Amino acid sequence: MRIGELAARTGTPRRLLRYYEEQGLIVPDRCANGYRSYDEPTVDRVLQIRGLLEAGLPTRIIRQILPCLHQPRAIHFPDATPEMLATLEHERDRMTERIETLRRNRDAIDAYLAVVRAGVPG
Repeated sequence: MRIGELAARTGTPRRLLRYYEEQGLIVPDRCANGYRSYDEPTVDRVLQIRGLLEAGLPTRIIRQILPCLHQPRAIHFPDATPEMLATLEHERDRMTERIETLRRNRDAIDAYLAVVRAGVPG
């Protein structure tokens, strides 16, 4: 698929897809005319990248761990340094905190909706 279709299917602007390519997060094939061509698994990869970015991970960390996320039982990570492991642990802990905050906010909204709906004549 071409970049426009990938952009439409993932909700990701073309400019951002080019940035992912520059960062080594996705690797398109090139057609004879120079156009980018993406395979089907790239859709899931882009969505995964976006999720990791939204979780607060920088692209340099994503680039290092992305290959490991597709085969968790076959992780081979020869360049993992103590600093990188500490960074990943820190990011994981930040994600956990965000998840807890989101849960609390969701529960508060649920409680609010329940009260409002209970008071609305049906």
